[in-house]
Formats: sequence, C-alpha cells, structure tokens
Amino acid sequence: MTEDELKGKAKQAEGKTKEAGGKVQGKAKEAEGKAQEEWGKLKKKF
Repeated sequence: MTEDELKGKAKQAEGKTKEAGGKVQGKAKEAEGKAQEEWGKLKKKF
C-alpha cells in the first residue's frame, strides 16, 4: 500500500467512527427525552 492509500483508509475509518459516535449520541438524547416525558407523566399523577 502506498502512503496515500493508507491516509485514505485512515480518513475513512475516522469518518465511520464519527458516524457511529453520532448515532450513539442521538440514541442517548432520544432516551433522555423519553425519560423526561415519563417523569412529566408521573409528576402529573401525584
């Protein structure tokens, strides 16, 4: 492999890592929103 090929593969891997990180962060925010929604429902009951 040439140096350019290695750099390209490294950039590709970096992009995939950022994409996966973004998905995890999105799911965490979604779960947090659902938890707050449930908490709001519980507070109304009491």
